[in-house]
Amino acid sequence: MTHSTTSQRVGRAAARVVVGAVVVVTVFPVLWMVRTALTPAGDLFGDSYGPWPHHATLINFKRVLGLTSSTAARAAGGSGAQLDFLLYLRNSLIYTAVIVVGQTLSCAMAGYALARLRFRGRTAVFGTFVGSLMIPPIFTLLPNFAMVKQLGWLDTFPGLVAPTLLMSPFSVFFLRQFFLSVPREVEEAALLDGASRARIFWSVVLPMSRAPLFTIGLTLAVWSWKDFLWPLLVGRADNTRVLTAALGVFLQQSPNAEPDWTGLMAASTLTVIPPLLLLIFFGRRLVDAVGFTGVK
Repeated sequence: MTHSTTSQRVGRAAARVVVGAVVVVTVFPVLWMVRTALTPAGDLFGDSYGPWPHHATLINFKRVLGLTSSTAARAAGGSGAQLDFLLYLRNSLIYTAVIVVGQTLSCAMAGYALARLRFRGRTAVFGTFVGSLMIPPIFTLLPNFAMVKQLGWLDTFPGLVAPTLLMSPFSVFFLRQFFLSVPREVEEAALLDGASRARIFWSVVLPMSRAPLFTIGLTLAVWSWKDFLWPLLVGRADNTRVLTAALGVFLQQSPNAEPDWTGLMAASTLTVIPPLLLLIFFGRRLVDAVGFTGVK
């Protein structure tokens, strides 16, 4: 009994050490990014060993947000490169919101149809959705770009959201599996009351599906916010350029021999804040939703 208790304690201690190591490896790059953002540009390489800069400053955030003049930015060690942060923040918010709302609703309808409606070829359609999960997104990049270009949608929000607005194989699969667990008795009772399938979906099934819909919505929000390659190809104009693409352009615009690392890290820190707030305020609901087993 004593040997078993000792083994359990050793196992718990080892698990804590492993989890702690994973947390440190995961969080350390973020902490170093914040540290670099708070470091004066002139002290970047001379003050790069301590956990906190000796002369912490907010000047890098101020010049990224356009709160300083070009002269003051260069005096602080900045590169002189410009970043219209608020404009690109607006573009990212629009891009993320449209994809989250559009894809969540369309995938919910597709998942419900595959779970409840009987039609010829339903199994083949579902198999196609599952099979498409194995196709790397990079393979569809060129066909999507050619389609958007032929439609004349380059540098427009319709072109940005077109490939992902209506469908995601994982979202359809995830929601279909949940809809299969919804008790049929609830829908049959609504049918007996004269409700149509559309009315049942909008008034009965969706209110019962808040947890999985929230899970898909939050996952899509984080994924859309950090999307880089597609917005970089399609949204090159200032009025459609999202934050992730703008950071790459900001790095390339540096006229100095060395990239403006402190300004880039300050902009990256500000970019991380919106999804971080989402996870802080709604992360618990996401964890609870992932563990659902049916409708209570």
